[in-house]
Amino acid sequence: MRAVEEGKLPENSPSFRLHIDRCLGCRACEPVCPAGVQYGHLLEASRAELFTADVKRGFSYSLLRVALRHLWLHPARLKFALTATRIFRDAGLPGALLKSRIARLFSRRFEFALALLESSRPKLLRDKSKRREHERDISASGQDQGSQPGLGMLFTGCIGDGLFSRVNEATTRVLETNGYNVEAPPNQVCCGALHAHAGDLDGARALARLNIEAFSGADDTPIITNAGGCGAMLVTYGHLLSSDDLFCERAHTFSERIRDISQQLENAEVKQGAELQGETITYDASCHLLYGQHAAQAPLKVLRAIPNLNLVPLDGAERCCGAAGIYNLMEPNMSQGVLNEKLARIRETGADVLTSGNPGCQMQIGAGALIEGIPLQVCHPIELLDESYRRAGFYDKEVLSAEY
Repeated sequence: MRAVEEGKLPENSPSFRLHIDRCLGCRACEPVCPAGVQYGHLLEASRAELFTADVKRGFSYSLLRVALRHLWLHPARLKFALTATRIFRDAGLPGALLKSRIARLFSRRFEFALALLESSRPKLLRDKSKRREHERDISASGQDQGSQPGLGMLFTGCIGDGLFSRVNEATTRVLETNGYNVEAPPNQVCCGALHAHAGDLDGARALARLNIEAFSGADDTPIITNAGGCGAMLVTYGHLLSSDDLFCERAHTFSERIRDISQQLENAEVKQGAELQGETITYDASCHLLYGQHAAQAPLKVLRAIPNLNLVPLDGAERCCGAAGIYNLMEPNMSQGVLNEKLARIRETGADVLTSGNPGCQMQIGAGALIEGIPLQVCHPIELLDESYRRAGFYDKEVLSAEY
């Protein structure tokens, strides 16, 4: 990076491109750097050099540029594309293609892309045992201990809203049960993380401005996220727009409001739910949640609100799973090597369920487990707490009868 900045190495150097493209961007180097260098910001700046330079990076990167510019920057187009993708997924077509092995005839990358989509389907097992008789209505459960409701603004995310709406719904139910009123501004857009990872900083800035406008008018209200990648991007808006005179101050204020759902609940007296009997669960940390938002213990506290949870430690939980935004599709061989190591550690735990606070991580690990034939359910920690609350009888019958 320094050599390019000082002109000692051309920005279109194959060596520079190779090193920058192969970096996961997990940011695990940041907390151990004695000088406190923010490598994440430097990596994005370096990828911006590659994005604007005349550098040959293959068909995948060309396709990515088109998608980022002509799909992700247009909310209506993106919503249509994600709706079509969800219909394709819910029809069971990715699973059918994977079982038939037809996908592998095209390419391993195509097979893995289908596995990623298949792994986004809701698969958390439901307890079919008799429910407790003291079921309560959700509208009252959040205030039955005399608590005063707070206000939280939910950042739904593009992939979150399109493929993981169940996590947004679970987040809302858990917050309401713990005394919050939740709003989700309708004009919010993608966080811009994919653009930043790819080096399209202008695209990321355009999306950042739209989100700042969407969440304006309540500067003392926390903005709650449930995706580590989104949250890590949102907290950098102050840096991203530091040279924008109109948005600089507003961006810093916006970033200070960002809280992961686990961080929002960390300092509260989280209500205890019911036991999730018969499940062995392990937790894998989202890199961007851990290193970008510095949420190490908060997700574990959320899980501790589930009584007698059989939570087994995962060796290397703090290490990347290989998803890294779009890394798994852009650098499939390197990503697969990282994923294989993660899957080996997961096998050692003997867990039935793996939980992680980022949809990209959930899809990556779920896809790997699916292809390798590992019987593993993958979900968000808030989904487990939501299920615990359901079994405890916190929700009304309409909520109780809903399936993920």
